[in-house]
Amino acid sequence: MHSNRSIAYQTYQQNQINTASQGKLLLMLYDGALKFLRLSMRSLEEKNFEKTNEYLKKTQDIIRELMATIDFEAGEIAQNLYSLYEFMDRELVQANIKKDMERIKNIQQMMQDLRITWAQVI
Repeated sequence: MHSNRSIAYQTYQQNQINTASQGKLLLMLYDGALKFLRLSMRSLEEKNFEKTNEYLKKTQDIIRELMATIDFEAGEIAQNLYSLYEFMDRELVQANIKKDMERIKNIQQMMQDLRITWAQVI
């Protein structure tokens, strides 16, 4: 029974993604990144470095997806956003290597600020 609920939930989530607008998809990516950043901080506090690594890599995957969606026709703003995502990605690599909570918190704040900004625009 549990697996049926799990399958139903996964189907629901996939339908949400398939029918979402570009803006909604962007917010979903930010939400996912923020979730994994929270989980990485919790696992780092618990000294569960394997989980920390897993969650930071998932966050990086989302950042790379955000980078792939940038429309460079938008000019300087697009390039600046790409550079910001590159910075965030590099910082997460360093945070993962050094188990650096402050770096993770800084990226979380930046990601939260971006999400708030995009939510206002959409």
